[in-house]
Amino acid sequence: MIAQLLKPEFDELIRKKEWITIKESLEDVPAVDVAELLEDLEPEVAVVIFRLLKKSKAADVFTYLSSGKGVELLEVFSRQQLSDVMNNLEPDERVALMEELPGGLTQRVLNSMDSENIAQVRRLLGYPQESVGRLMTTNYVKIKGDWSIDRSLSHIRKYGRNAETVNVIYVVNEQEKLIDDLRLNQLIIADPDLKIEDIMDHSFEALSAFDDQEEAVKMLSKYDRVALPVVDSDGILVGIVTVDDVLDVAEEETTEDMQLMAGMSALDNNYSQTLISEMVRKRVGWLILLFLGQMFTVTAMAGFEDTLAKAAVLALFIPMIISSGGNSGSQAATLIIRAISTDDLKLTDWMLVLKRELMSGLLLGTVLGIMGTVVISTWMVLRGDPFSLAVFLQSLTVGMSLIGVVLFGNLSGSMLPFIMSKVGLDPAVTSAPFVATLVDVTGIFIYFSIAVALLTGVVL
Repeated sequence: MIAQLLKPEFDELIRKKEWITIKESLEDVPAVDVAELLEDLEPEVAVVIFRLLKKSKAADVFTYLSSGKGVELLEVFSRQQLSDVMNNLEPDERVALMEELPGGLTQRVLNSMDSENIAQVRRLLGYPQESVGRLMTTNYVKIKGDWSIDRSLSHIRKYGRNAETVNVIYVVNEQEKLIDDLRLNQLIIADPDLKIEDIMDHSFEALSAFDDQEEAVKMLSKYDRVALPVVDSDGILVGIVTVDDVLDVAEEETTEDMQLMAGMSALDNNYSQTLISEMVRKRVGWLILLFLGQMFTVTAMAGFEDTLAKAAVLALFIPMIISSGGNSGSQAATLIIRAISTDDLKLTDWMLVLKRELMSGLLLGTVLGIMGTVVISTWMVLRGDPFSLAVFLQSLTVGMSLIGVVLFGNLSGSMLPFIMSKVGLDPAVTSAPFVATLVDVTGIFIYFSIAVALLTGVVL
């Protein structure tokens, strides 16, 4: 919002090259809004603006830029600008940037950093992709259990300035193993002469550096913390993960799930930064697969060609029947996928879900079935067909088909996420289009099987 208000004036100042005025006006503008102002500028102009910012603020601004814009600027930064930005980034932000850089730029960026930061980046890049180790920062404050409260507070004052957060202080033993974490207010209100071990309860939650990043999202949400410690396989404290980093991961994971549920492969970048060729490549495979799946629907209808020829009116209700099943299946799949992703449901809960969806599917199908029978019979009478046994049975065929199709949609939509998870695939792959295609094929068989059973000897 601030960026939108400032943009006309900002563009005018750039046009007039009033750099001193720009420098003064940007001092009080939040870093995220400065980044938004820079997004639409040519790299050569954005570099000049960067030169006007304080080093620490320039690094903050850089973290809010889109990955594409960030790479653009790195390519035109001077060696000193590269050094200023890279050495002022948090360790986890450096790692995230290094993962996205093209090969030719990686070495230039590494050369701009001091030796300590280079070693830090290489160590963090040694963890698996999308692991907590890639996400964590090594800027935190740790203390020892045998220290006094007074000594610990002095240590925090000395080293807390460079820490990502001092809301939580971590206690380690002589081997650097994590043994507790304490909120800062616990130290502030404690007697200065007490030792840290006197206020410890040895109760803490920690992430493994090898955990998936989604685990960090769940843990921080579950325990309502601003940061969580990260340990290696030996329990040694190696970093912390903060809530601001986790929010970015949560957004990425949610975006990926939404794209998968829409029936396409997840995009690697934001929509606006994705080339049309890549967009087509991400979508065409699923469209082909779903198209071929719909061929089974055609095959199923071909098997009931004689039935259709004798009761052509049945064809009018096919879209309504299969769409009702698809909608029901999509609803169930969305509910279960979300419940699994938030740990509301475990894989072992499939039987509970099966029972619930069986009951809800029957109830939903019955409601639609009764309504369908009444509405279709009324519609047929209003269009000029006299009410008869044939009209009633055709309407009943639609009603009973709705019960069967909605029930099947509920069961398939709820069980497919469990099956996908069981075989190691993302449950979001059981997307709405995928479930709908499956229900389309089955719905045809259910519809015409009921039609044959009810209408033989009357209409057929």
